[in-house]
Amino acid sequence: MTLTHEIRPNSEDGIDRKALAQLRGRFLALNEQRRQRASEALSSRQRLVLRLLPLLLDVNHPLLPGYVSANTPAGLCGFVPDDELLAEAQRLTRSFSYKLRRGNPSLPIHGLFLMGSLGSVAQAEHSDLDLWVCHSPDLDAPARAELRRKCDLLEQWASTQGAEVHCFLIDPQRFVREEREARLTSEDCGSSQHYLLLDEFYRTAIWLGGRTPLWWLVPVYEEARYAEYIDTLLRKRFIDADEVLDLGHLARVPASEFIGAGMWQLYKGMESPYKSVLKLLLTEAYASQHPQVECLSLRLKARVYAGQLDLDELDPYVMLYRRLEEYLSAGGERERLELVRRCLYLKVGKRLSRRPSNAGRSWQRKLMERLTGEWGWDTRALDLLDSRDQWKVRQVQLERRALVNELTHSYRFLSRFARLQQAGKGINNRDLGILGRRLYAAFERKAGKVEFVNPGIAPDLGEGVLTLARQQAGEAGGQPFWALYGGSLKAKELSNFAPLKRAHGLLELLAWSHRNGIVDSGTRLSLHPGDSDLCDNELAQLLASLQQTFPLPLAEIPERALLSSSVPDSVLILVNVGVDPLPQHSQLNRHLTSGRTDALDYSGMRDNLVLTLDQITLNSWNELLVNRYSGPHALLDCLRDYLNALPAGAPPPRLQVRCFCRNRATTIAQRVEQLFGEVVGQFLSGRRGRYLLQIRQHFHLLDLQPGAVDYRVFDDLPALVERLGEERSEFSPLHLDSGALHGDDLALILPLGQAGCIQVFYRLDEGRAELSVLDEHNSLWRWRQACDNEHGLLVPLQRFLQAVHFRRNAEVPLGEAQAQPVPEIRYYEVLPPGRQRALRVERRGVTQGLETLPYYNVQAIIEPGEGQRSHITLYCDHQEFSELEYGDQLFQAVARHILARRRGQERYPCYITDLDLSALKDESRLQTLHYLRYKRRLEAALNRALAEA
Repeated sequence: MTLTHEIRPNSEDGIDRKALAQLRGRFLALNEQRRQRASEALSSRQRLVLRLLPLLLDVNHPLLPGYVSANTPAGLCGFVPDDELLAEAQRLTRSFSYKLRRGNPSLPIHGLFLMGSLGSVAQAEHSDLDLWVCHSPDLDAPARAELRRKCDLLEQWASTQGAEVHCFLIDPQRFVREEREARLTSEDCGSSQHYLLLDEFYRTAIWLGGRTPLWWLVPVYEEARYAEYIDTLLRKRFIDADEVLDLGHLARVPASEFIGAGMWQLYKGMESPYKSVLKLLLTEAYASQHPQVECLSLRLKARVYAGQLDLDELDPYVMLYRRLEEYLSAGGERERLELVRRCLYLKVGKRLSRRPSNAGRSWQRKLMERLTGEWGWDTRALDLLDSRDQWKVRQVQLERRALVNELTHSYRFLSRFARLQQAGKGINNRDLGILGRRLYAAFERKAGKVEFVNPGIAPDLGEGVLTLARQQAGEAGGQPFWALYGGSLKAKELSNFAPLKRAHGLLELLAWSHRNGIVDSGTRLSLHPGDSDLCDNELAQLLASLQQTFPLPLAEIPERALLSSSVPDSVLILVNVGVDPLPQHSQLNRHLTSGRTDALDYSGMRDNLVLTLDQITLNSWNELLVNRYSGPHALLDCLRDYLNALPAGAPPPRLQVRCFCRNRATTIAQRVEQLFGEVVGQFLSGRRGRYLLQIRQHFHLLDLQPGAVDYRVFDDLPALVERLGEERSEFSPLHLDSGALHGDDLALILPLGQAGCIQVFYRLDEGRAELSVLDEHNSLWRWRQACDNEHGLLVPLQRFLQAVHFRRNAEVPLGEAQAQPVPEIRYYEVLPPGRQRALRVERRGVTQGLETLPYYNVQAIIEPGEGQRSHITLYCDHQEFSELEYGDQLFQAVARHILARRRGQERYPCYITDLDLSALKDESRLQTLHYLRYKRRLEAALNRALAEA
């Protein structure tokens, strides 16, 4: 360690100009040593770039890199190139000659600094050169644009030399006022950062030329009086203002800085955790001291003033480690400290377990050997870290746990710190929320979610050979499962090895293997299918489908996606994975021949060939989710969940349906894809309503309500008809699947329902007729009755429906009644008559004039009674028949009265022509369905009495 005497300037006792010169000399000496170290680690062409950059910004020469025009700002304060540097420039172009400026004119470039890991133990072969070009505040906008163009050309030239240079234009006056260029702040995660950026600059910057930082000359104990102290230095001319550059001080760091910096490091840490953990923990250590924060740059300055000039101990990354070691040791957090050590070791990238090249041991290697010796690391620990590029899933999962714990801990710390300090109210609620969602999406476990185990830990988890096995659970009654093993194993060897991963479902395991890159195009899989029907060909096609549908790497999550809940983006449905839907035919090597080819109603046995579905979903937060559906209602369960997950007001996700089972695979996939397409089309069309699907003899009725899609199953047609006949609060269209109700009249009738319309369908059959009515809400009413002729069937119904509408219309105010359209009554005949298969439906009308013929008026009024009982009053041609008078003989009395009015007492059917239900419920809730139900019950009772009278 280099030790010199301590320098302690004191403005009250007088500042010694000689002491100031010594301080500046110490900083410059330290700077030169770091610059030399930076140069040693560069290639010869990169070193040339580093040496030439000050000269290229000092001059404008048409044949040198970076030339824009003769008017481009050029000239670096105090810069005088040496002969060797000029010779390097003349090798680029022989016409170049340097003209030494006389005097000390005001030049536009005030200072050049490299910032970052260059010259530190963490400098790598491909480290960027981040160059701060500090320019005069007097440059106008056109001049700054010219300088920006010059810097862009220099960056392009440097790239041809193998150096990645990024130039940042800095106006010192604006920088002090925290008015920085947008390009400089593009990595701030939306939150303001200034002081922590300045801290990093002061402790990592390498001065290349121009004015030196004024901050160097202000003692740490005067940092709080920075403005007053530098005013004294300049006013009393202890220093020349043309020789220094003022970028500000670090007397205080606002709480919002720690939140902004931590948020950005957390964001980067989700993909490159090793690079971010060190800075995250430094932010935490700083914040734990708030408001009295001792930044590392202040510690660096204090040591320079104290004469502690050990280059290794003043290395930016060594100082960073020492600070974190102090912080974590004080809290007894040994595991976190070990993680910090691993992060530093991997950041430096010197593999100490391997012998150095013939060039000998670099200073970086020697420094890391000293540090790892302090940590007590043995050869085994070094071997493990040095083989990181060969780590596979077991080791990666162990490391992931530590890294995710650290990232989660940091997020909670930041959230708690923000609440306690009430810092950055304008930025943190939103940014912290977005960051929390990024962490949740990347690392949170939940049912069905495929865990991502390799967030930048190892370069490649791909395995050359794996074994996939279907196994039985060890305990009696346990569920069988799938397991993935490393290497090629025989079935009898499986019990001797621990699997890489177990899962209940095959697709859960395959999706995990694909998402984490464990199975790729070069992987060879040995299969032990167990009690499943999986074969090698199906397994290969399953993996190919995953790779095609969800190609890696996944695109970055846009911020707008995190502002709302996650929604499906791509969906892959795999049908009958590892299942043969027709095993008996496969065993006999034969297939049934039948006209029934529908996969949901296949062959004469009416088999449902869709037995299982595996749905793999990639959502807008890049979460990969796997859901398996099996059992008798697997298809409907999958369809229901898919519809409920559709984003409101957004296009549906990309959907693919695949099937690779042994029998009818293409037919099955096409049928499922067709069904999903039709239902989704109806669901998104705005005419959602209901959807009827028939699977074998069972009926499934989907209720397509946004966000609440559900279905009911009916074992037979009567149960379905009863459901379709239930009352509804509003019109609900009914859509039929192409295979539903095949050969039944209802297949033609149900799709015709229209709002605001009463539709009557009838089919004549040898003296009888079957009536089906779809009312204004599309509720179904069906009845079979005797029919002498078509008009005798329709005219009484027409009169009844017209009377009902008139009565209902009279219950509302006149203005509303006039505004409500009169429901149109339409009649259709189902053809052909009889009991043959219905082929078509034709519109019919009631013959004009028949409606106006005299008829016998039978009116009924229903009123509520006690309990569930209702009181009925009948009027026959306005003569009253009441239960109060006739009791349970009401219908017999009415029947005798009607027969007495008929010639010869004919016993043809009697019809209710008018019905009042207003006392039973709110008139507005009544629909035609209710009237037809009561009409049928009353007519049935009355006609029985007629028959018996």
